[in-house]
Amino acid sequence: MQGKIIKGIAGFYYLYAEDEFIYECKAKGIFRKDGIKPLVGDNVILEVVDAKNKIGNISQILTRRNNLLRPAVANIDQAMIIFAIVKPDPNYNLLDRFLVTMEKQKIPCVICFNKNDLATQKEQAELKKGYESCGFKVLFCSASDGDGLLEIRGQLTGKSTVFAGPSGVGKSTILNYLYPEAKMATASLSKRIERGRHTTRHSEIFALGKDTYICDTPGFTSLYLGKMDKEELKNCYPEFNEYSASCKFRECAHLSEPECAVKKALAKGQISQIRYQNYLKLFAELKAVKKY
Repeated sequence: MQGKIIKGIAGFYYLYAEDEFIYECKAKGIFRKDGIKPLVGDNVILEVVDAKNKIGNISQILTRRNNLLRPAVANIDQAMIIFAIVKPDPNYNLLDRFLVTMEKQKIPCVICFNKNDLATQKEQAELKKGYESCGFKVLFCSASDGDGLLEIRGQLTGKSTVFAGPSGVGKSTILNYLYPEAKMATASLSKRIERGRHTTRHSEIFALGKDTYICDTPGFTSLYLGKMDKEELKNCYPEFNEYSASCKFRECAHLSEPECAVKKALAKGQISQIRYQNYLKLFAELKAVKKY
């Protein structure tokens, strides 16, 4: 019987199976031997051990369309990157790290800015223009009063979506609204440091309807790019693609090379200064990584 892993805790995996029951399973030893770890979102073959108590074993992991290391999920159609407009103020470097990570995996991204009731129309317009010009869909909402959540619900229909973002931005509150049965823990911001307390302890998938799944993930405040060559980074900035073909050098890194079309577009305001400065920081970070 086939199933999908919807939660994994302490070596136990909970599968939503074809018979519409949830089974508690262990992974067979062959996976440990081969260095393979089942991920939330994996489609697997289930061997039923105890039908009455819904206990089984995972005997096979089916081919993954994609998988992320952090958050550790598989078979994702899109990512919804959730940040607050204020309280805490958005960390654009972290946002770009999320976007680069998803772009490398070829996973489409939707950016959702929560707490729009605390921001001006001008602030929202600038954010929308800045990121939609890079090719990303931008949504705004207020989880506290439900504004914009119906539009988010529509964006999720028919897809497996991973919710990602730092702590304290309202991911769990939004999920509670969309899927009250989840009963996710929510917590207020720490007044001392204005940083969210981690309320999601593990990745978990929730079914909103036919072929519509949300994966909520633990919030975190840092993100490492993992195994990526510095030369790959430019390909993860889709707004560069419109101009890079006109660069003098085919392998132009858009740093200090002469006749760089990306730098010319930057000077004309056609590319975001914030995004480009983050590109420089991430490039320097990857350049400093020692390869063994």
